[in-house]
Amino acid sequence: MFRRPMPTRLRSALVVAAAFPLLVGLAACAPAAEAEDAVDYSALSHDELVELATEEGEVSVYAFTSRIATVEEAFEAEYPGIDVVATDISSTELITRLASEHAAGSATADVAYVSDAPVVVTELLADGVLEAYLPPRMEDVLPAEYQTPLVANRLSTKVLMYNEEAYPDGSPVSNLWELTEAEWAGKVVLVDPNVRGDYLDLVTEMSLRADDMAAAYEEHFGTPIELADGVEDAGLQFVSDLYANDAVLVDDTDTVNAAIGALGQSAPPVGFTSYSDRRDNEDEGWALQVASGVAPSPGIVFPAMLGLTANAENPAAARLLIDFMMGDDTETGGAGFEPFYVAGDYPTRTDVVAPEDALPLEELAAWIIDAEASAERRDAVADFLLTIQ
Repeated sequence: MFRRPMPTRLRSALVVAAAFPLLVGLAACAPAAEAEDAVDYSALSHDELVELATEEGEVSVYAFTSRIATVEEAFEAEYPGIDVVATDISSTELITRLASEHAAGSATADVAYVSDAPVVVTELLADGVLEAYLPPRMEDVLPAEYQTPLVANRLSTKVLMYNEEAYPDGSPVSNLWELTEAEWAGKVVLVDPNVRGDYLDLVTEMSLRADDMAAAYEEHFGTPIELADGVEDAGLQFVSDLYANDAVLVDDTDTVNAAIGALGQSAPPVGFTSYSDRRDNEDEGWALQVASGVAPSPGIVFPAMLGLTANAENPAAARLLIDFMMGDDTETGGAGFEPFYVAGDYPTRTDVVAPEDALPLEELAAWIIDAEASAERRDAVADFLLTIQ
């Protein structure tokens, strides 16, 4: 049957009428989405943040330390409605995973607990992989240098360590250049700097502190340093001489610790590791001790930082975990900071008192790294290391 075409005006009106419910629905959804995106987390009270985090029910964290397991247990005890999914991997692996997952648009952690500040600053932050979050209550108790580029809950170390059972009178060396001499051939242990970023930062800092390294050379040997062909500075000359003296390069810090610290050795090696690993002396049968007072420096101090991942699936719980790991207002930092309240880890909060048996940071005399300066130098240092291995 032939049907008269519908008038254009009527046809248009019916199309609009049919589409109206959909438009209303979209309009109703838009304010909700915008409201979610517009949450000002810094303006929330603690209770309000906990409420939102509990609704999310979970928070995932990548951490460069196994102590995150203790944090997980403490956090879940404090907030039983929130499950912590913790992954312990080296900082180098952590950075690679975050970057690749971000680039692929795949699921990743909500929080990153990471060292290797030079890469964090120049890559993860610059590329939008991580974002900063400063818990509001930290503004008055955390020095400005530890509020940015990411909040830091402590300072960690890579320093020269020795076996205090074998050397009860103190460090067997007083100058780093001693490690390049025959007495220490094959008896200096460290993780390969081209495997672990914090060790690369250590070597890079030696290059950046070339004047100090040159002065220490002259102090020890009595003559000014002469650089070998292809060696740019005294720091790299030290590393070159150390490698030539059969330095032992390994893949992980536990191997370094066991080699240096195992009890019952008559002439154990020395090596570069974390001062805070002394906390495991009793459990592991080690006698690790820090070689403070070594010229020109026993090593480096660097921040352990906490950041949000871009588009975190659990943004409220992520912020709550960062807040928790910054510690409470007691002198020891409470349960959230307890795993890091050990000699060799230095609290960044001014209101947290250092452990009684901790060597003061001033006496340790380690170099505090400059992340941006290190970032500019470390690629060249890594390339140099490949030529001397």
